[in-house]
Amino acid sequence: MATFTFELVSPERVLFSGAVDAVILPATEGEMTVLAGHAPTMTTLKTGFLVITDSPGNGKRVLIRGGFADINQNGITVLAERALPAEELTQDILDREILQAEMHYDATNDPAAKHAAEAAVAQLREAKAALNF
Repeated sequence: MATFTFELVSPERVLFSGAVDAVILPATEGEMTVLAGHAPTMTTLKTGFLVITDSPGNGKRVLIRGGFADINQNGITVLAERALPAEELTQDILDREILQAEMHYDATNDPAAKHAAEAAVAQLREAKAALNF
């Protein structure tokens, strides 16, 4: 399988930089799989798991909370608002993330922002269930 360059950056650190076989993105329009040779595009990301496959049968999951993905002929760059590798997640961390999203929901009167916060809460609860917390 052909590889391409992928970089995942959060405000705190670079979480991944290197060659990959595939990346699954939680795009706002729906889940999106990026392979080598993908058409250039830019998309916004919602709360959910980003999956990095850097070798056959080896996927790494990272919980992201918003951001952008830039796909071009050189590869893909994800700038995440918040990113937490699955192996670093705990029940307490997920509970804090859920509380933060609920506070964003309560703090706004903008319908679009309320919808995004409500979706983030639901996706974080799904992540908590998927990780058996």
